[in-house]
Amino acid sequence: MENFKLLKIEDSLKNSLQKMNFTKPTPIQSMAIPVALEGKDILGTAQTGTGKTLAFSIPLINKLILDKNAFALVMCPTRELASQVMGAIKSIISDKINIRTALLIGGEAMQKQLRQLSNRSRIIVGTPGRINDHLKRKSLNLSATKYLVLDETDRMLDMGFTPQIEMILKFVPKDHQTLLFSATLPQNILRISERYLTSPERISTGSTSVPIAKIKQSTLQVFKENKYDELIDQFLSRKGSILVFVKTKRSADKMVKRLKEEGHSADAIHGDLRQSKRDRVIASFRKGLKRILIATDVAARGLDIPLIQHVINYDLPQVPEDYVHRIGRTARAGSEGSALTFLTPDDRSMWNSISKLIDPNFKPAPSGLRKNSKGKKRSKAPYNKKRKFRDEKRSSFGDKKKFFKKDDSRKSSFGDKKKFFKKDDSRKSSFGDKKKFFKKDDSRKSSFGDKKKFFKKDDSRKSSFGDKSKPSGFTNNPKYFGKKVSDNLQVDFDKKGSAFKGKKKFKSRNSRPKNFTFKKHSQKRAKI
Repeated sequence: MENFKLLKIEDSLKNSLQKMNFTKPTPIQSMAIPVALEGKDILGTAQTGTGKTLAFSIPLINKLILDKNAFALVMCPTRELASQVMGAIKSIISDKINIRTALLIGGEAMQKQLRQLSNRSRIIVGTPGRINDHLKRKSLNLSATKYLVLDETDRMLDMGFTPQIEMILKFVPKDHQTLLFSATLPQNILRISERYLTSPERISTGSTSVPIAKIKQSTLQVFKENKYDELIDQFLSRKGSILVFVKTKRSADKMVKRLKEEGHSADAIHGDLRQSKRDRVIASFRKGLKRILIATDVAARGLDIPLIQHVINYDLPQVPEDYVHRIGRTARAGSEGSALTFLTPDDRSMWNSISKLIDPNFKPAPSGLRKNSKGKKRSKAPYNKKRKFRDEKRSSFGDKKKFFKKDDSRKSSFGDKKKFFKKDDSRKSSFGDKKKFFKKDDSRKSSFGDKKKFFKKDDSRKSSFGDKSKPSGFTNNPKYFGKKVSDNLQVDFDKKGSAFKGKKKFKSRNSRPKNFTFKKHSQKRAKI
């Protein structure tokens, strides 16, 4: 099939394709559309960006035009892909066709989707999770489904949607046509095709693991700590829009925050964003308002933005097949693009797997010639020759016993240890005899005097303070201590002291109880 005009489809559909300037079909479209129009099941594989959406949308719309009671269900792995598929279908449906649609994806209001379903929408596009939600609510009826499409099936299975897909297929009648499209064809997809497809027609265009030829691929070996600086250099040296893939949602948000602080026009897209936010981010990137888009693998498949000129793999993907889908975001619809991959020393194993997927004849470099992270080549000798290594080490240092025991030159330079420390009288004479120096130095002793004599027999100190038996502390007059204490004073002291006999004496005012009062003061206050 060389032209859409040659297709056996309804005139209203031909006119809408002509208005959209769809004239020459892609290889997957020219192979899949005639088979689908015959009502056969299809198991199709093709690279991303080759026009798979239009390959199943044209037969789908044509079938619903012919059968007014038929319904169609299209399942996609991500919200973005489902929105793009719905946009492509709506662009084909003209006013004359008049088929209503419903988009069932997470992150959007349930009430809006319920209103779409209540209007008898015959084309339903959605993700497996939200479609299951509507089936549980009984707001979705699939009993009249005649046309089933599973788009990017390998991605849906990788994301863990297998139980949801099997649950949905239980509500779909057995008498229906199934079109299964996938970028790769792993073993689990073949098992699903055997269970749910009836004598499918196998359609494949080109190698699914080889990127499009118009993508210029290159690698850059960097250390982990220098990756961000190298990324900034690439932003400055390249022109046009750039899509950067990172590993985690957190790293995407952190990178966008840092880029915005440095004055770059950037935004992030990942699974934690609300659908309205995702739509705004993609719309601003499509219009060219944002130059840099930082994305996780949620945007690796189905993101159709013609303006993407460069793809940079800041982090390698977790699955080798995702590398093909990542770089497939550029060079869309026949245009050219470039893909750059940052490689650190830790990425060697994954990069070998990716290289083997792209080129089956790829052979990794031998381990002996591989460089380590410091850039030094490893020795070409086998690793298990330990004896040779020990001999080389021994010869370089010599015999250990001979080096340390019989080297008299070193011994002579220091002299004999015993002789040096025991018989060197010059050092001893300089300090004198230790016993003589500390024990018989009477000059030091005489300066301080005898310890016992100083403290016990110094009567001058005792006379200055007076006799301990005599009362003291009654006056601060220094002439008092020279006088004799009268007997009357001693009697008065005894009388005063007798008032406190038997009572507790307090050492400080703070420890005295609060209810303590002096009798003399209380008597004076009473008389007043």
